[in-house]
Amino acid sequence: MTDNITDNNTHIEAEEKEEIMRSLLHKEGNWVDWGKKSQKLQKAGINPQEIFEKTGLQNSQQNLVIVASQVYDSLILSGAKETTLEYYQGPRSDVLYELRILNHEDRLKAALVCQEKALDVDGAKEVAKAIKHFSRLSQPPTGFTPHPGDAVAYQYWKSAKQKKTLTDRARLIAEGLKFASSEDARNQIQQLLSDIVNSESLVNAPLLPVYRLEEEDQLPCILPVVGSFPLSPDNLENITPLESQEPFGVVSLHEPLQIVSIPRWQVILLAKNPVVAFCNTTDLPNETQVKPENLLVVIDLEEKTWDITNYFLVNEGGQLRLKWLSRESEGEIIGKLLVILKQKKILDEANLEQPWQMDD
Repeated sequence: MTDNITDNNTHIEAEEKEEIMRSLLHKEGNWVDWGKKSQKLQKAGINPQEIFEKTGLQNSQQNLVIVASQVYDSLILSGAKETTLEYYQGPRSDVLYELRILNHEDRLKAALVCQEKALDVDGAKEVAKAIKHFSRLSQPPTGFTPHPGDAVAYQYWKSAKQKKTLTDRARLIAEGLKFASSEDARNQIQQLLSDIVNSESLVNAPLLPVYRLEEEDQLPCILPVVGSFPLSPDNLENITPLESQEPFGVVSLHEPLQIVSIPRWQVILLAKNPVVAFCNTTDLPNETQVKPENLLVVIDLEEKTWDITNYFLVNEGGQLRLKWLSRESEGEIIGKLLVILKQKKILDEANLEQPWQMDD
């Protein structure tokens, strides 16, 4: 006669229990499956310590994948796209675990932000806290919409206003601009940057717009390459802006030309005539980094209007340089610096084969 394992909520037979234990021991399926199986065992009254001893899945890991799998199911119920669900099977159970404090609707919004920005567990925790706090406000603050990106940007904007030093305020402003979704929110945050520049006690140059590519599957934007620093005006001759054809972003080349693919960040899409050049950290203004590193910079050749909050490509005696201009008359503006892109970091591939380490 087969024994049954029961409690007030559910029951499983001993044979099924052993099969689930075996499946968890061999890590069959993905972390969502592990969470659901662990929950089924616990609901049947099986002690988490016993599960650990038979599967190697620690008590804290059981709790993480159980809760994260429940968040994952709520994404399905909220209509998450298959690409989003596949992204979080990554494994990214630790990221979804941080979204447990949100309701179902906000979980999906937060999950999309975390996916778009390729956030880790710390970033996800900040997003969840910001959205939770924003939802408790009686009405959105001036300039910020209920969009989750604006909710996160608002928290950085609020924190930046409370900082007194340039370094602390500038760091928070940069983070806020990274998340801001609406134009009004960006303007609110950029106003803080203008306040810093105009302050007598904070007269340093603004932060360089430095980003690092973290995900290879981000949608590409194809741009023409004008060369490597040092550059001269001749490098910019006969550069034709490239046009992509939807829905697949096909770019036709009618003449020999070097091109490069970078993510479709909003600042790139809004540019009128973006081009790419390669440089070293030594070619950057105000750069104090000791170790040299090859970089990619994007310049909008159409944008020649001076403002104090940006860096520009300027012509100085026939040689092109990146420079911050404290006054409009300091140099001949060739274009505005949009983005500085560092090389992608290469992860330890051996570590990727250990899913439990990535879930910790």
